[in-house]
Amino acid sequence: MLFGCIADDFTGGSDIASFFSKGGLSTVLYSGIPKTNEYLKADVCVIALKTRTQQTDKAVDISLEALKWLKKQGAKQYYIKYCSTFDSTPEGNIGPICDAAMKELNVPYTIVCPALPINGRTVKEGCLYVNEVPLHKSPMKDHPLTPMWDYDLEILMNAQSKFSSYKLSNFSNEKEINKFIDMKEKSKVQSKFYLIPDHEIDKDAQKIVSFFGKLKLITGGSGLAYSLAKNIKKETKRKMYNKSASPALILAGSSSEATREQISKYKSYEGETYFLDPIKLLVGEETVQNIWDNISKNKTVLIYSSDSPENVKKVQRFGKEKVANELEKTFAELTEIAVNYGYNRIIIAGGETSGAVTKKMGYTSYHVGESIAPGVPVLIPTDNTQVRLVTKSGNFGNSDFFLDALSLT
Repeated sequence: MLFGCIADDFTGGSDIASFFSKGGLSTVLYSGIPKTNEYLKADVCVIALKTRTQQTDKAVDISLEALKWLKKQGAKQYYIKYCSTFDSTPEGNIGPICDAAMKELNVPYTIVCPALPINGRTVKEGCLYVNEVPLHKSPMKDHPLTPMWDYDLEILMNAQSKFSSYKLSNFSNEKEINKFIDMKEKSKVQSKFYLIPDHEIDKDAQKIVSFFGKLKLITGGSGLAYSLAKNIKKETKRKMYNKSASPALILAGSSSEATREQISKYKSYEGETYFLDPIKLLVGEETVQNIWDNISKNKTVLIYSSDSPENVKKVQRFGKEKVANELEKTFAELTEIAVNYGYNRIIIAGGETSGAVTKKMGYTSYHVGESIAPGVPVLIPTDNTQVRLVTKSGNFGNSDFFLDALSLT
């Protein structure tokens, strides 16, 4: 195993797995920590957890458990993968998880690199932008679970981590960087630290990998995975899987601007849709069986709970966690019924929704197929290669994403 990767949710895991695979490394994705010490032989093993919004101490414990499992399998390098729009709250889990990984692996420093330029996530002078808009002024500022309050990665990490972070935006060559690192390592102030390199365009990934690609531990989004894979200069012939002709179920639990645009575009092509009203679910006016009775006549249907930030806030008065749990439970149960009726194409928008649905489906490992969009591959369960699963972060994909996913699965 060349790389052992830990992702903070299922869509994040499939995201980075797709780039490692595209770079020529055989890649397997696990939903949760494998139960045994045997894994499907691959260059890259990605373990998708659910730590992005989990209670911090639990998130750290499960991440360390995953890290120790990867160590037992002989991974040569490790990657902590988090969202490309970070988690900009002082209570966020990125800092504590990365701190724990540095201690476990006994490394003096690592990098913080959430950028993914191909999807509009860039780092300039140590600050994170979404489509050239500062993170805290982008639509992500209204994220219902992790609202974004700043865009300076040094400030964000210093709020979450026990170790200091330093921007590398003013360093132009490897000699200068090595001199800076040497100075920090010899400093008696702190034994461990983070470096924040700028990553504005795709080519910057090659430069970052040339400087830091050999580190035992790397942390970031998925923007470095392709360059890391290509840097190894190994090409693995991937097994190709045919498209499926089965009925398809599309689920949208994300209320991101991108997902709402994708729903609107799908509707404009007169695709069948069904709005999952969380209030009706909570008061018992809507049930899983009732929903299934309404949608089962359709060969392809989009079920969505996505709504405007204003309406989401109104619904959350019933309790954020209560609403989220009810929606995730409903999406998962609908999927279970649909699969039993031969719906072998499942397309999901939203990290939390994807996690709940994939857990209910019960598959624990996946082959990584072709990509629908950057960071969004087709996943084929190793236990049932008839199924085609697509999971994406709510913010990924263009407005035609659902139509593209249907045509490519």
